[in-house]
Formats: sequence, C-alpha cells, structure tokens
Amino acid sequence: MLNILLAGALALAGTLLGTRVLIGVLVKRGYGQFIRDDGPTSHNTKRGTPTMGGIVVVISTVAAYLVAHLITWSPLSLSAILVLWLFAGMGFIGFLDDFTKIRHERSLGLTPAGKLIGQAVVAITFAVGALLFPDERGVTPASTAISFLRDISWLQLPFIVAVVWIIFLIAGFSNATNLTDGLDGLLAGSASMVFAAYAIVNIWQYNQYCGITATAGPLCYDVRDPYDLAVVAMALAGACFGFLWWNAKPAKIFIGDTGSLAIGAALAGLAITSRTELLLVILGGLFVIETLSVMMQVSYFKITKGKRIFKMAPLHHHFELKGWAEVTVTIRFWIICGLFVAVGLGLFYGEWVSGQ
Repeated sequence: MLNILLAGALALAGTLLGTRVLIGVLVKRGYGQFIRDDGPTSHNTKRGTPTMGGIVVVISTVAAYLVAHLITWSPLSLSAILVLWLFAGMGFIGFLDDFTKIRHERSLGLTPAGKLIGQAVVAITFAVGALLFPDERGVTPASTAISFLRDISWLQLPFIVAVVWIIFLIAGFSNATNLTDGLDGLLAGSASMVFAAYAIVNIWQYNQYCGITATAGPLCYDVRDPYDLAVVAMALAGACFGFLWWNAKPAKIFIGDTGSLAIGAALAGLAITSRTELLLVILGGLFVIETLSVMMQVSYFKITKGKRIFKMAPLHHHFELKGWAEVTVTIRFWIICGLFVAVGLGLFYGEWVSGQ
C-alpha cells in the first residue's frame, strides 16, 4: 500500500503547489481562456482566466508515480507505463489545441482532422502495445475480449477489431470529459471520484489476483498489473483533487483541453487494462450523460430543422440557462457522479460476493 499512498500524496502536493506557480507564469504571458460567443453570458467574466492547467496535472501524476517507485525501489509495470503514455500523449494533443486557441486568439484550437489524427496515433500505439506484450504467465495488459466486471469470454474480438474497439473507448471518453469541462471544478471534482473508484477496484483485483496462488479464489481477476494500476489511479485522483483547490469557483485557472482530453484517456486506459471497460460507462456515468445530451441536441436539431431539446448542450449549460447558479449545478452534478460511482463499485463487489 505504500506506493499507492505515496503516489496519491505526491500528486496532490504537486498540483496544490505547482498550479500556483503555473498560474503566475500563464498570467505573466497573458495565456488566458477565450469564451465561446454562444455560451451563457455569465461566463463572459471568465474571459482571460489562465488555461492549460492540465499541464501541472499531467506532470504531477507522472512524477508522483515515478518518485513513489524510486522511494520504494519497486519495478515499473508495462500496464502502468502504457496508461501514463496514453494520459500524457492525449495531454500533449490537448496542449497543442489550447496553445493554438491562445496564439490565434479564438475559442477554436486544432482543426478536427488534426486533433483526430493526433488522438488516433496515441490511441493506436497504446492499443497495440497493450495487446502484444504478455508477461511470464501469458497475460497482456489489455484483452481482445470486451469486458464488464471482468472479460466476457464469449465476446472475443479479432485483433484488428479489438484495436478499433480500444480506440473507440479512448476517443469516446476523452471527448466525453472534454465536453464535461464547462463549469468551475466540475471535471476535476468528478474525475477525482472516478479515479479513486478505480484505485479501489485495482486494489481489490490485486487482493484477489490470479497470480497469487495462495489467496486466489474461484473468481480471481486475471489482470496483469493490478497493484501498479492502483498506484496510477491514486496518483490521478490526488492530482485532480489538488487541482480542484485552484479550479473551484471562482476558478483561478482552467484545466483546458490539456487536462480534459488526458483525463478521459486515462479513464479509458484504466478500464481497458483492468478489464472493466463497460463498467466505466457506469462509474463515469456523468460523462456519458453529458455526451448523450450533445448527441441528442445535435440529432434533434437536424431532424426538426432548428428545434432544440435543451436550452443548450452539454447538459450543465441547460441548467445554467434555466436559472441555476453555476456552483449549484456543479455540486449537484458531483452528487450524481458520486451516485454512479457507488452503483458501479456495488456491482463490482456484488459480482464477486455472489460467486463465492
């Protein structure tokens, strides 16, 4: 447990202290956020607030993981390295997007094609690496089977289809968290809960790990590196929680695409490597709802030639335009996220208990 606690504490300290430094640097350079013209008018006061705060989240997470292993002289695992590569790679794509917005003084960054190509390159390298390198037991970081609470044996996919499925999960959740990042503290607070849930899932998988023959039961988890994945998950939770100190309303800094794309990719990476891909749909239910609200709005607008279901999408803006205070929307959405996390963890534990 020492690595897990160290990684979480170091990442928390990293964003608590590092974000303050980053705010000073960004303010000095004038790197502020541009607000979309069709958004809620109450957001106009946020124009010029420093963005790209995801930089410190990414650096703190990776550094905390490495330093925790250095302190305890423990080996790095391929599963954790792949998830961190996915996290940092998507963060770099987000950084380019944020920097483009600032440099050209507009609310739109990279072109859709440019962003998609960058995301595809990072996701493909993760998928191929996760599917091709087994350990001494023959277990790879990812599986060609679709998983829920563990691999679903009858949903085995051909290699190429499995790669496409992994890319779809990564793209879906990185864009879902990007859509959720619209209110002060909403994404950082929600992501902290889901990452903490994955730390619990991975710790439980390690305690019931098929590789530990002395304690492995009939429903053991055939996951390659569950303990080290818990270290990564706790570092991510700590980094997001520390960033929330500066990002809570009124935000002194925004996480930007640098952080939002990276966070979604990390969630997908943890789900893939822990064999809980469909469980992420429940644990990250808030992000799914936000994405569905956009899909419904766009589809209905096109079908009805101009009519809308919501006052504005994503969903959090709908409630703002209905008159809810921003902090009210954020806290209530945190509560919804917490309920999804509780249900997801209950299903995960309940499946194991019911099989004993």
